[in-house]
Amino acid sequence: MTDARTSRRAAVGLAVSLVVVAAAFVVPPLTGWDVDARSDMLGLPPLHGFVDPRASVASVVAVLLAAAAVRRGEELARTLSWRRLLLASYVVGLAWLLALALVDGEVGLTRVMVSPTEYMVSAREITDVPAMLREYVDRIPYASPENWPIHLAGHPPGAVLFHVLLVRLGLGADLVAALVIVAIAATIPLATLVTLRRLGAEDLARLAAPFLVLSPAAVFLAVSADAVFTALAAWGLAALAFSATSSGRRLVGWGVGAGVLLGWCVMSSYGLPLLGILALAVLWLARSWRPLPIAALAASAVVLGFAALGFAWWEAYPVLHDRYWDGLAKSRPFAYWAWGNLGALLVSAGPLLGAGLAVAARRHTGPARTVAVLAGAAALTVVIADLSRMSKAEVERIWLPFVPWLTLSLALLPGGWRRWGLGLQVLTALVVEHALYTSW
Repeated sequence: MTDARTSRRAAVGLAVSLVVVAAAFVVPPLTGWDVDARSDMLGLPPLHGFVDPRASVASVVAVLLAAAAVRRGEELARTLSWRRLLLASYVVGLAWLLALALVDGEVGLTRVMVSPTEYMVSAREITDVPAMLREYVDRIPYASPENWPIHLAGHPPGAVLFHVLLVRLGLGADLVAALVIVAIAATIPLATLVTLRRLGAEDLARLAAPFLVLSPAAVFLAVSADAVFTALAAWGLAALAFSATSSGRRLVGWGVGAGVLLGWCVMSSYGLPLLGILALAVLWLARSWRPLPIAALAASAVVLGFAALGFAWWEAYPVLHDRYWDGLAKSRPFAYWAWGNLGALLVSAGPLLGAGLAVAARRHTGPARTVAVLAGAAALTVVIADLSRMSKAEVERIWLPFVPWLTLSLALLPGGWRRWGLGLQVLTALVVEHALYTSW
């Protein structure tokens, strides 16, 4: 396909994504459609937030960083040695996450930590982990006299146990814990890049690097627990790629590591068993199924270990389903959120994603096929999550683990698209951070 035809395809994809985003924002207020009964909490569908223009000294840092990346990002990604590229990706990514969060000052990092609906407040109160696991399912329903706060009820205990670990390590202070999560979040591009390189697509990994590092998702990664889930998922898939391209002890070692990380993801979010689709895509691209039983056994050991301690995932999920449908789900019409979710995703991942996926959807060969398959697997995951009706709203945060793999599709855009396309992505992040108050 010629660059002209690819550009036309990308233009159509971008136009569709812009229409979806615009419609997701304007249809509810124009029609008077109440898409969430708790309008005081969700004032700006499809995002969980409201209009709140502001700026600070950190705004200057964020703008300068974005401008420098647009100007020289691709050039540096192409020319730096691989190790220096990874180091630069981490440093710039960390700076981008912090600059955006600090637009609100220190509270931009700590507000999640002090929220009683999130994890840290409860984590500080948990003194007996085995007892907590034994009573976890009983405390999910609204009817329970000591029901969990919304995020603990809505997730398996792996999520709160991460925060308990921070407390036990002396890292449970609000700002310290937030900085730990940001430091973890900054590794997400690295995991995605090394996966792509291991699968034989280093050149495209380099093209993807600026989009991964300067992603609008940074607004929601700093500082949400989903940033940790995203990092665990990315490194789990990276370990799987290393296992599938190794032999002997390394195959086994990497396979066990992949299974443990992905198994912990399953025990952190009920939607993350869908990572199995991306895991199968990695193995298929590597043309090796040998790690599958190893990783599956390791992941099962994690899940069964929790069950042995009192928390069985398969018992908890139906209870959560009932709580969700007794509460938020029935007040959020699927007729809107079926596509409104996609609008939220296109804010989190950036509207250029429509162009990338449109180009990825055509037939590819060689390294481009690797990128297209990974992006396609992530897109399929999103579709299944959307149709499950268990993700209605807040997907700008909930679907973060799938965003890096969707973002890889931007490496397939024609050369003339990449600089201004990166500009569109960072502009999206800057506008969202400075014009809207988000809960994460």
